[in-house]
This record gives sequence, C-alpha cells and structure tokens, in this order.
Amino acid sequence: MFNKETEYALRGLVYIQIQNLKKRMPGIAEISSEIEAPQFFTAKILQRMVKLGFLSSIKGKGGGFYFDPEKPALPLKKIIIATEGNKTFEGCGFGLKHCDENNPCPLHTQYAPIRDAISMLVSEETIQSLANQEIKRQGKLTLH
Repeated sequence: MFNKETEYALRGLVYIQIQNLKKRMPGIAEISSEIEAPQFFTAKILQRMVKLGFLSSIKGKGGGFYFDPEKPALPLKKIIIATEGNKTFEGCGFGLKHCDENNPCPLHTQYAPIRDAISMLVSEETIQSLANQEIKRQGKLTLH
C-alpha cells in the first residue's frame, strides 16, 4: 500500500521505539538487519526522520537512535505525509486530478470511505502505540 521508504520508516521507527523501551539506542546496522532493509537506504531514511524532528540520534560509540520522551507520540500519518505527501489521503482512487462529490470518478463512491478510514486509522495510531502492541503481542520485534 505504501512505498518502500514509508514501509522502512514505519518498521524502523517502531523497532527503535521498542528498543528505547528496553533502554537501548540501536544503530543503523542493527535496525536495517532487523527490518530487512538495505543499510544505506535505512540510514538515509532515518537521517531524514531526524532532520524532520521525528527522531533523535547520538553519533559515535554508545550512540544510536532514540525518541525524545518529552515529545508527544508520533502519528503514523505524519510519517506517511513526510515520505509520500498527501496523495494517499486526498487522491482519487481512479487517478483523476479533479475528483470529488460534485465530479466523482467511477470509483469515488466506494473508494472515498476507504480512503477516509485509512486516514483516520493512521491519524489515531502512533509509532509508540504500535511498539507497545508489538511488545504485548510477543515480547520481541518481528516485522517481516
């Protein structure tokens, strides 16, 4: 449903949050291995997440990635918009530039409620809520 950058960002951020809850700050090699993503691509994505203020990092020995506990939980929608833009939440299911209630495409009646439900889901779910669900589910991360 989402592009690879978004998938890797979501999986990587959830993995980081789980490790942070275990009082650990994972590095790029560990994260990319655990989420089964290319290391260079993972590094690029996570550097972007840091630049956007979603995540923090410490360089060098003993460093790694972490979430600032003082910041509010990070909704999935913010990450998706940062990597893909708003198309997922505002776009036409048929790919038309001008599609709305007044000028609907052939899929509009069926697609609009699905698109809106996805938007609501990713607005309500956060990286932190997914990490907590995963910890409760099995006690370790397996997002493959």
